[in-house]
Amino acid sequence: MNNLPSNKKVILFDGVCNFCNDSVLKVIKYDVKNQFVFTSLQSDIGKKITQYLGIDTSKVDSIILYEPNVAYDIKSTAALKIMNAFGGVWKLTQFFLIFPESFRNLVYDYIAKNRYKWFGKKDACMVPSKEIQEKFL
Repeated sequence: MNNLPSNKKVILFDGVCNFCNDSVLKVIKYDVKNQFVFTSLQSDIGKKITQYLGIDTSKVDSIILYEPNVAYDIKSTAALKIMNAFGGVWKLTQFFLIFPESFRNLVYDYIAKNRYKWFGKKDACMVPSKEIQEKFL
């Protein structure tokens, strides 16, 4: 995984999930420090990263925050770390870290389980517009 940008954190997301795609667009909007790049779990690079990390995506239905050669986080911890990176008022989301990860992930898993029913699903991964294309691997 030497071809990943070493100065960026990689967010892997479900590319066919409407909620996930909308969330990625929000992260791009709030990522004024340009800390993140994105790839879908379904993409070739997404599959290579999850394989490299030893993550079985058939068992882990989650957003993944990967800091190359450092660490990775999944589920609620990944989401909270992403929001914290925005700074400002977003740092208040760190309050939720006082709750045990198992509890936070129950809530995360409930939303993840119902995301297609509540928000819909695409037939294929989104194609980023020219304005945001450089944010995608």
